[in-house]
Amino acid sequence: MDDLSLAADFPQATREQWLKLVEGVLKGADFTKKLVGRTHDGIEIQPLYPKAEGAARIAREEAGRWRVSQRVDHPDPAKANELALIDLENGADALTLVTRKAPAARGFGVRVDNVDDLDKALSGVMLDLIHLRLDAGGNGRVVAEQLIELAEKRGHKLADLSLDLGMDPIGGLASLGILSVEWSEVSARMGAMLKSLTEKGFNGRAFMADGRPYHEAGASEAQELAAVLATGVSYLRALEAQGHSLDAARNALSFLLVADADEFLTVAKFRALRRLWAQVEQACGLEPKPIRLHAETAWRMTTKRDPWVNMLRATVATFSAGIGGADAITVLPFTAALGLPDAFARRVARNTQHILLEESNLWRVADPAAGAGGFEALTDALCEKAWSLFQEIEREGGIIECLKAGTLQNRIATVRAQREKAIATRKEPITGTSEFPNIHEADVTVLMPPAAPASEDAGAAAVSITPLPSIRNAEAFERLRDLSDAYHAKTGARPKVFLANLGPISAFTARATFAKNFFEAGGIEAVMNDGFSDNEKLKQAFIESKAKLSCICSSDEIYESHAIDAAKTLRDAGSPPIYLAGRPGEREEQLIGVGITTYIFAGCDTIKVLSEALEKACA
Repeated sequence: MDDLSLAADFPQATREQWLKLVEGVLKGADFTKKLVGRTHDGIEIQPLYPKAEGAARIAREEAGRWRVSQRVDHPDPAKANELALIDLENGADALTLVTRKAPAARGFGVRVDNVDDLDKALSGVMLDLIHLRLDAGGNGRVVAEQLIELAEKRGHKLADLSLDLGMDPIGGLASLGILSVEWSEVSARMGAMLKSLTEKGFNGRAFMADGRPYHEAGASEAQELAAVLATGVSYLRALEAQGHSLDAARNALSFLLVADADEFLTVAKFRALRRLWAQVEQACGLEPKPIRLHAETAWRMTTKRDPWVNMLRATVATFSAGIGGADAITVLPFTAALGLPDAFARRVARNTQHILLEESNLWRVADPAAGAGGFEALTDALCEKAWSLFQEIEREGGIIECLKAGTLQNRIATVRAQREKAIATRKEPITGTSEFPNIHEADVTVLMPPAAPASEDAGAAAVSITPLPSIRNAEAFERLRDLSDAYHAKTGARPKVFLANLGPISAFTARATFAKNFFEAGGIEAVMNDGFSDNEKLKQAFIESKAKLSCICSSDEIYESHAIDAAKTLRDAGSPPIYLAGRPGEREEQLIGVGITTYIFAGCDTIKVLSEALEKACA
């Protein structure tokens, strides 16, 4: 049977036709304000893109599947080994060995004081069959030397091993704020290390340009890309100055970007880095070749509250990194913010990747975003913005000078403030935390409770800067929930807000639901009801609720006729803080006069309102 080209029977739709239809729906509203989004880099995200023509394909270092990499971070080397073997036996083909005192250890990390500790942590692990990445922070060179010694002790040829030693002194400086020696000495050590490794036949990646310190500090996508580029270029210069060719230097580098729950920007960011580094290679007179690009799901997006939602965020992030061309992906377990993840959380992290690889078959198409107008436009825009920021860093003397002067920290802080405002107003909602919270959630199991990040006595620091902070987006809301928990532990009940629902269910449901989610995001339990038309019944219900706060909920029409009387009733019943769901409009002076102090609505400063409400409710 011949194929039928039905599309050929219809005229091609045009953008102008689409815009005309959109104008009819918008009814005079501003197209840009309603339908065009903006990233924290100021990049516009249009609602519709045409097909991109002639887009170059982005390639992984090796075609095919990405590697499923599992964190090894239990403090006890023997226990860490037990968990790692379970991961490898159940489908992981790579490990990320996180040692204590590394910023990524979050207070845990494998205790590796000598080669024997490392041997114990990797007992039974066939180094020639897996990929291994070290994540040792400021102790990277020491642990890298121990790993090489262990490999030789086991009789491995270094050329046969797939290793990323992960040494990143600039990332360590950004995270920890110190270098123990001057950069010239760091460069000399890097050169000597690479020379020694090369003589031993090592052909893995010794050094890493890591985006995590910048992402965790609140950086935008372009800022993270620019910092990673600047770090990579600094390493090229350092190694070239120590006598290595630029080709050997670039072959010694790997890269790590953070994957978060913004699918489109994550895909574009990963694709952009490959294009940007190719531009660096061309500027160096090198023929571009695929880089080794690692991905790790974002610490910044993880939450302590309703942690099950972290599974969804990690799935989107993993999908995006895979589509974007990551060579290896490490998924943070969904309980990572609550402590040391147990075997179940590790299994979920591992199987998230297996489902995307084996059931969704994402790896079978190389660069599936190629040619898609939206992805190509975002990739191009990120490349342009990131390259401009990279050039700015270079003009200021390179990334180390920027960090020493504090200019990079300040630029990231500006974006972080924008992001914090968007989170506080719920313009950027956090599901399970700022939106749809569950204040009755059950505890989840972890192997160890949260630990304070390990600190290391740096002695006399040769280079000292203001370190970049590591901040999760949900922390402001979590602090409010912690206050609620403390009140619950003290009194046996949550702080409460009585929802004074007026009129029929159809009139108050939307705003009562909004108010419930709003207050419970701060741990203030909403007392629900079926609505009131009788003020005496309203008064009695409020008294029986034992709430210290009340919030009037209904439609604008009912507010016109009933809000003032309801507020008087609540005030007389002993509720000084009275809230109203919605904007006051022209009635504001009258409403203030009867005791309505605050209005809650989409876009208000949720953190500010909830902080004040908790203070009153817990008094």
